[in-house]
Amino acid sequence: MTEQTSSVEDATPTPVENATPTPVEDGTRTPVEAPAARPPAPEVPPAPVRKDRRVLRALLRWTAATVVFAAVGASVAYGITRMDRTDVPGLATESDGRWDYPTITRPPLPSGSPRPLAESNRTGTHYADLRRLVLPAPKGAHVDAALRGTDGWLATKTFLAEYASRDDRETVGQQLTDNGLRHIAARGWTTPDGTHTRIYLLQFDSVVVADEVNSPGLTSYNTPIYALRGAERTMADDRFPDRATVDDVIRHAYDEVKPYGAEQVRQAYLSAGDTLALIVQSRKGAAKAVPFQQTVVLQSQLLG
Repeated sequence: MTEQTSSVEDATPTPVENATPTPVEDGTRTPVEAPAARPPAPEVPPAPVRKDRRVLRALLRWTAATVVFAAVGASVAYGITRMDRTDVPGLATESDGRWDYPTITRPPLPSGSPRPLAESNRTGTHYADLRRLVLPAPKGAHVDAALRGTDGWLATKTFLAEYASRDDRETVGQQLTDNGLRHIAARGWTTPDGTHTRIYLLQFDSVVVADEVNSPGLTSYNTPIYALRGAERTMADDRFPDRATVDDVIRHAYDEVKPYGAEQVRQAYLSAGDTLALIVQSRKGAAKAVPFQQTVVLQSQLLG
């Protein structure tokens, strides 16, 4: 950018001398008094030389530059206050562990159909396609093909494989049959850090049936009724934040008790209208709390 500067040079005023009095022409010569002595005119400073002008121009240039830098500095400071800390090089902080999910929107409802938790929806029916209510995988995750099912519907035996013992699988399977399970939609993925996530949505005929299967069927306040694979000793997750509760969605979150086995397992049951959800996350060593909580909350919002 070419810098343009300009200087204003003041014009030096030229003094004007008083006119000499003229004699009166009436035929008589009238003596004229000498004018009173006047104070000497102020000395006029000599015109600045070229060197002084160069100094003045340099001063003006530095003044303009200072103003520009100050304005730019103020703009940068304002910009930083408008940015997230992680967007500023040198000020970035370590991620809190949340995953980068794609934009999530609820699927459209058939014309005239209420939402599942609306007061007018007495049965709590999810009229939207259940397969489109399963939370999508976060960016960078590898999707588990085994949970895609046939046309998006999962076989019940694949869901039951989450439970640890054969007896428990048979008992839970009989509960699902007795309560008229309609179908299961599922999705699973593994993130680069090795966390394996599985989400199952089980739909029944009404909210009354789904609530009954949830509790006392599968959950209690302190522990799940049936242990999942790799998580034989599990207790209620008291550190799940209360502010993460989604209205009208019943949540039971559990965490495996130390010492862990090969993996730590976290799990949560959600009951929303006619649908029951099971969310499972496992990871070698330890399953992180933040992505688990994030996943549970997002799935709750989709069902609500």
